[in-house]
Amino acid sequence: MKIFGHRGAAGLVAENTLESIAEALKCNVNGVEIDVHKCKSGELVVIHDETLQRTTNGTGKVSEFTLQELKKYRTREEYKIPTLDEVLNFVNAKCTLNIELKGVGTAIPVVELLEKQIKDSKWDYDHFILSSFDHSQLFQIKSSTSTFKLGVLTEKNIPSILNVSETLEAFSVHPPIYSLQKEEVILAKDKGYEVYTWTVNDLSKIESSKTWKVDGIITDFPNFA
Repeated sequence: MKIFGHRGAAGLVAENTLESIAEALKCNVNGVEIDVHKCKSGELVVIHDETLQRTTNGTGKVSEFTLQELKKYRTREEYKIPTLDEVLNFVNAKCTLNIELKGVGTAIPVVELLEKQIKDSKWDYDHFILSSFDHSQLFQIKSSTSTFKLGVLTEKNIPSILNVSETLEAFSVHPPIYSLQKEEVILAKDKGYEVYTWTVNDLSKIESSKTWKVDGIITDFPNFA
């Protein structure tokens, strides 16, 4: 069972920062999960919310600020908001990167940036899983390329996303741990999907995920996992 650091190592260091990702890498994770939005000047920035106030000392929508403006804000530990390009250069293909498409219009810019990185650096297509709750963004990727692995996120159960996963020819399904059942995992794996569940911070849930042969867990505490 693979261990993915959630937003880096969100339980240990300010989420979605280079410092949090560095902490996850220290734990020898198999992968890191991050979130991306597009800012006003067009760059892809790594932040979970569409607004700044929960995770930084700024306020307002990420999409209404240029990158230069966003770089002035700091997280609770005085870290900067990184760009996806900075994360890619920092991780440098040391692990799998699960990129969750959060903001509107991120799908194609993410694909274009990854294609460039794959051409110019150590990254390969197998290093990436592109996931989203907004399945329309996954369909945008599917219509432009069949090369990237697609992960279908859901807040419900696995059966609720099987139709869309089949249409997308998805690589994986990403259900929440709080409602996950063994029978769902068996169903998904029988249909050929890998199962990555979120957010797994409880020892009993880690153990049950392993017993059920879940392919990977996404956790705030990769050190504990």
